[in-house]
Amino acid sequence: MNLLAMIPCWLIPLLVGAICALLGYLLGRLLGGGNNNEDIDVWKNKVARLEADLEACNKNKINLESDLKSAKSNLGMASSFAGAAATLIPFDAVAAKAAFGKKIKENDLKIVEGIGPKIEGLFHNFDIKTWKDLGETSVEKCQEVLNSGGDRYRIHKPATWPQQAKLAYEGKWSDLKKWQDELDGGK
Repeated sequence: MNLLAMIPCWLIPLLVGAICALLGYLLGRLLGGGNNNEDIDVWKNKVARLEADLEACNKNKINLESDLKSAKSNLGMASSFAGAAATLIPFDAVAAKAAFGKKIKENDLKIVEGIGPKIEGLFHNFDIKTWKDLGETSVEKCQEVLNSGGDRYRIHKPATWPQQAKLAYEGKWSDLKKWQDELDGGK
């Protein structure tokens, strides 16, 4: 007698499925790392630490903002005592790139039509390193800077350089670009 012939055909897949389910469960428990509650506790602790860090950062931000307001009000009082408030205009690299079609570095004197790397170096030697500095420099002083470089620099005409630098400092990029399109080597 054949033992398999006596078992109904539908019972064999049922037994194989039950055995596979039991083995899968046992392997999952064995390889699964055990208790998921421990993992949940670890993640809850990490979240709690991150939330505490975030809260500390927010408090620090509030303190810094109040310190900044205090410093600005103190600066405002100090400048009013001095007679004039110095206004700093922030540099907008996106607007500069939009006007010129290329990346512009802040306080790059070479953006002024007629100024190249060597002339920029001459201005740096005279401690004229920003657009604001150049914008506040007289044309005579610009010519003095050029004269310090020797005969090869005396041919340049810096008549428009302070005004160009002032436009750059004030962020009037489209006006500067339009004017430079009309200029010939800064003249």
